Amino acid sequence: MRSLYKRQLAMMVGVTVLSFTLLSTAFMLLSYRYIISEKRDSMERNAGYIVSFTSSYYQRYLSIQDDFYRSYVASIALISDSYVIVANPDGEIIYATDGHNFYEYKNTKVPENLVSQVLDQGSYTGMTNLGGIYPERRYMAARPVFSSTIAGNTIVHGLVLVSADASSLAEMWSATATIFFFSAVVVLLIAVIASTITSAHQARPLNEMAEAARKFGRGEFDVRVTGYEGRCDEISTLAEAFNSMANSLAKVESQRSEFIANVSHELKTPMTTIAGFAEGILDGTIPPEREKESLQIIVSETRRLSRLVRRMLDLSRLNALAENTLTAQEQFDLTEVVSRVLISLEGKITSRGLDVDVQMPEDKLMVWGDPDSITQVCYNLVDNAAKFAAQGSTITVQITKKDGKAYTCVRNLGATISPEELPLLFDRFHKADYSRSMDREGVGLGLYIVKTILGNLKENITVTSEDGVTEFTFTLTLA
Repeated sequence: MRSLYKRQLAMMVGVTVLSFTLLSTAFMLLSYRYIISEKRDSMERNAGYIVSFTSSYYQRYLSIQDDFYRSYVASIALISDSYVIVANPDGEIIYATDGHNFYEYKNTKVPENLVSQVLDQGSYTGMTNLGGIYPERRYMAARPVFSSTIAGNTIVHGLVLVSADASSLAEMWSATATIFFFSAVVVLLIAVIASTITSAHQARPLNEMAEAARKFGRGEFDVRVTGYEGRCDEISTLAEAFNSMANSLAKVESQRSEFIANVSHELKTPMTTIAGFAEGILDGTIPPEREKESLQIIVSETRRLSRLVRRMLDLSRLNALAENTLTAQEQFDLTEVVSRVLISLEGKITSRGLDVDVQMPEDKLMVWGDPDSITQVCYNLVDNAAKFAAQGSTITVQITKKDGKAYTCVRNLGATISPEELPLLFDRFHKADYSRSMDREGVGLGLYIVKTILGNLKENITVTSEDGVTEFTFTLTLA
């Protein structure tokens, strides 16, 4: 598997090498052409100076054999770091100098093709060894020496050839290329080091998150990714999201464990009771006159088990709806639904000595939703209020309209729920009262089911608890 570090390093090196390759190619080509162009222009200028001076010297002294002329030509050669040859019109070399020394080329001629080109075209530039006169090819500029007569005729007095050793040009270009190459190597090393540091800086938290995820898979939910809070970049955002996910997983795992413990306790108690009384009836431990009473206890405990299983099935169904589609909505009368719920819970409310204060419109109040689901919402809220209301107090059910919404409020008087506890009421398996009395038979799923149903309908529910008054309010859209 290729790591992020290797990929980023390869990309950084590749981009750097490609950039410097293109840049160096362009730079070398342009620099070489510039150096050659500068040298060529310099030699052509020097050749022009010598030709102009020679032409004037011929017209005045009719000879170029004296020392003054030779010194002038030698000075030009020395200053320009070039090699000067002066030849007759037929190409025979008169003398040559590099500025330091004069060289004799007796009976040596410049190649005829070069002489012809200079005389015909008026100049010559290019690389040549003059037919073996030079031991290596040199860059050369050649010009004819001529003068005009009174009659307007042109007389050619000879040729001037100015050449430069190509090795000096190559050395100059090589030095420039060497400097550029070492600069490229230094930049490449800096890029590799910077890429290594940045890649490690980015890969380290990712590796830590991967290791933490593997620990999650082994059931270790206390692992967190720390130390990246101050980076203020995508990594810190990812670490924060990862830790938030870890907290959620730990919370879910805690709730799952708690739920298993709760369900185990809720199942064990009635099952133990049922088994004990059934065995007592079978083995005769319970006398015949108490069998009916024992059977009633068995029926009661069986119903407790049925309620627990029914809640679990409701939860499974709601989760399936949340994962697949929204609950189908239709118009229905909210007041009718609330009235049916109150009638169905009348026995429980009366048995606890509670009164009900109903405040809702006398006419129909049509809303959008699923009537069966909203019936379950109202049932759970009123049942919850009846369980936790103080003995002999009043439960209030109120329906109001505002801004296109119907607000249904279920209020009861009892123990005040702490502010820290309020946000947890709608969590799965959470119970505000962990006692195991018969009127606390729930397993912490009722309010979670309410929240899930309303969430599927895109509606809201809120809860407040102050001075012993606890109030649940949910919304529905008016039809």
